[in-house]
Amino acid sequence: MASSPNVSWHENPLIAQFPEEGPQEQPPPARKAGGRGGPGAQFEWGAAGARALAATCATVAVVDVLSFTTTVSVAVGRGTEVFACADDHVGRQLAKATSAQLAVSRHEVDELHPWSLSPAGMAAGPAVARLVLPSPNGSAISAMVAETGKPVIAASLRNATAVVAWLLAGGFGDPSLPVAVIAAGERWADGSLRPAIEDLFASGLVLGGLADAGVELSAEASVAARSVAGLPASRVADLVRASRSGTELRVAGYDEDVEIAVEMDADEVVPVISGVAAAFRDEIVRGALR
Repeated sequence: MASSPNVSWHENPLIAQFPEEGPQEQPPPARKAGGRGGPGAQFEWGAAGARALAATCATVAVVDVLSFTTTVSVAVGRGTEVFACADDHVGRQLAKATSAQLAVSRHEVDELHPWSLSPAGMAAGPAVARLVLPSPNGSAISAMVAETGKPVIAASLRNATAVVAWLLAGGFGDPSLPVAVIAAGERWADGSLRPAIEDLFASGLVLGGLADAGVELSAEASVAARSVAGLPASRVADLVRASRSGTELRVAGYDEDVEIAVEMDADEVVPVISGVAAAFRDEIVRGALR
């Protein structure tokens, strides 16, 4: 499968470095439709950003690399439908209503409850038909956006190219069908948003892929795309390993979760929620990737 570690419209390998004055290579021109202007793809952080962009965008790609959307990609790739929710209380109700298994926290995993936010555990454990996967970041945002009835995509480093192909195949990225890419981020101890570079990178890969296809990016989306532009896959992986989120997981003994998360374009699945109270299912058209 084609790899997407490099965003070809900007070859500077330095993170967040802006062009100097003088002639510069420019992104391809935006596609126009229906006489409407404006960017075809936008970028924001967290639940507040998702709420703001979901009001005007046709679809929302949620990015939570460590670990919700990575784990969703692994689970859906094994044939599991994944339901999103914010916490265990809602999760128990949802699992009962949908006849699904309920994932537990990493430290609560046992033989009877092998499913958690750990992508390594998800890959090694038994596959189930339906799973409720609570998390306060990516899962909560996905559930919130799904209530609008708009498609929600689980994007990560593992499936960035597949996500771009799915969006373009559906006509998303046109100004009449704009895309929102939301980096979920993490939380500080006080509950406030902590931006996470792994989510920035995966968002940048999706947005850079859209830009390569001629989609106009908002200012925020352009900066996100430039964060990873020109970085080789090995460098992206090293930075994610060294990030605050990556370090926290590795110190806690979950090194394999980080390694699975940094496997660039390892998956061709595109987990999508289509409709209120629906689950993430694979909706990729694989011919678009070849």
